[in-house]
Amino acid sequence: MGSMFIFSLLAGLAISVLLIPFSHTVKSEKEGKKMGTGIMAGTIIITVLLVFAFYYLSHLDRNLTSLWPIAIIASLGGAVLAAGKERMIKAVLFLGSLIVGIFFLTAFLFNADEKYESAKMKEKTEIETFDETETPASVPPQFARNKMKKAFGQVPNTSYYELGSLQIQKINGEYVYIAPVEFSGFFKWWNGNKTPGYFTISSTDSSANPKFIKSDMVYTPSSYFNKNIERHMRMQYPQQVFYGDVQLEVDDKGKPYYIRSFGEFISARNGFDVQGIVMVDPMSGKTKAYKLADVPAFIDGAVSPEAVSLQNSYYGNYIHGFWNSKFGKTDVRLPSDEGTEANVSPIFDENGDMYYFTDFTSPKEGVDSMLGYSLTNSRTGEATFFTGNLEESYMDSQGALQIIEKKFIEKKWSGEMPVLYNFYGEASWLTPVLDANGFLQNYFIVSAANPEISVYGSTPNDALRLYKTALQRGGGTVDGSSKAEEKQTSGTVLRVYKEKSGDFTVVSFLLDNRQSYVVSSETVPMAIYLQEDDLVNVNYLDTGEAFLSVKEMAIKGLE
Repeated sequence: MGSMFIFSLLAGLAISVLLIPFSHTVKSEKEGKKMGTGIMAGTIIITVLLVFAFYYLSHLDRNLTSLWPIAIIASLGGAVLAAGKERMIKAVLFLGSLIVGIFFLTAFLFNADEKYESAKMKEKTEIETFDETETPASVPPQFARNKMKKAFGQVPNTSYYELGSLQIQKINGEYVYIAPVEFSGFFKWWNGNKTPGYFTISSTDSSANPKFIKSDMVYTPSSYFNKNIERHMRMQYPQQVFYGDVQLEVDDKGKPYYIRSFGEFISARNGFDVQGIVMVDPMSGKTKAYKLADVPAFIDGAVSPEAVSLQNSYYGNYIHGFWNSKFGKTDVRLPSDEGTEANVSPIFDENGDMYYFTDFTSPKEGVDSMLGYSLTNSRTGEATFFTGNLEESYMDSQGALQIIEKKFIEKKWSGEMPVLYNFYGEASWLTPVLDANGFLQNYFIVSAANPEISVYGSTPNDALRLYKTALQRGGGTVDGSSKAEEKQTSGTVLRVYKEKSGDFTVVSFLLDNRQSYVVSSETVPMAIYLQEDDLVNVNYLDTGEAFLSVKEMAIKGLE
């Protein structure tokens, strides 16, 4: 707080010098002295208080360059009020501050190339094939939030609090959503002083229930005065340039911390390039800054989603400079706004590393063709742009959502959080489907290159199983995972389950080798007659899944 007072005092004095007309005289010398002293003292007090209030309330960085709008107004006012040589000096100062202000305001016209270079990505063709033994983090945040709200009765003194912002992370090897409990107003903060903890819920299992974790927090986003977490960070790091909201991160022992990304301007207080984080213990207020390379291992979202969204915008828009992004738009690719956090969607790879996913589309209106997609490492900020198969035209996330809307138009269901995966060698959109109340109904998968191939199931793995069958009958590629190979087996059928899927029947069966298989009547028409105790010869893909996909099958006695 001391540095805040010093900054306000120095800035206030400088503004007062610009404003006070020292050359002004009055008829009565005695009266003039009294009036001059009173004006000076009053001006200094008012300006110091105004500067202090502005920076205290706005949380703006306290660098000298942040004073440029005030310098313009103060020097203009001083030039108008002054006379003679003082007016000329202050007019020159006004002209200089005006030039600086114009430079800051127009910097975006000239630093587009620098922004593009700061956001430049490595390029690849496709992401690797999804491993069927894994479960994608596919519980939509709206659904998770609804379940947390219904479990809010676990919170002591419930009326004092409300649910805070939701974010995803990995804790002890499990992928979960976390959301802090926040104060619901000023008087609740005044009486409560600290929040009681946070909620967690699985981001991969839609049937899981939320858990409330007790962990007192004093410095929070919903606290006031010096206990407000953003103000506390600013007080500790007055000159640091922050970008993005504060986020809650939990270590493997369940201890919560608030973090926020910091960095530097690209040029002239314009643009942003992330450099590290500030981390705060919300109970003690202990604060520490880390460069991105030194961020603690338990922190998944060191780079804020807002910073990633900004970098995506630089990369997609400024490939040929600012003016091309507005007029010619040659090679311009617009990042999608369908993400779950600041227009990006957090996902995890097979190694448990978190990335922000964004698809890019054409700037031309009415076109839902995808021009590529990016994955940005949430700890390092390193990004890769995937062009996709250039011989095929991929549908973007908006197109996938429109298909879902038309598919369930009578029920008024909609998709949320579309993410592109490489399922069985086919670029595919996996999207949770929610009803009008925000409750999860199913998971929808549609091919990005062949939108006529689509399925939905009650779980991601159910949908994947149906999708594999749909690809087989639809002419798509079914490569399985990188470990998959075609094998043969034979045996006696122990159990059979049949279900209708469009115009065909999907048959699941268990052999006496205790392995389950799945086949579509489109692939093997005679499969509709399969029954227990039949002897079969099966060609299948060994993907390691619970249900292995059958490519060919012969039923003894029905050949």
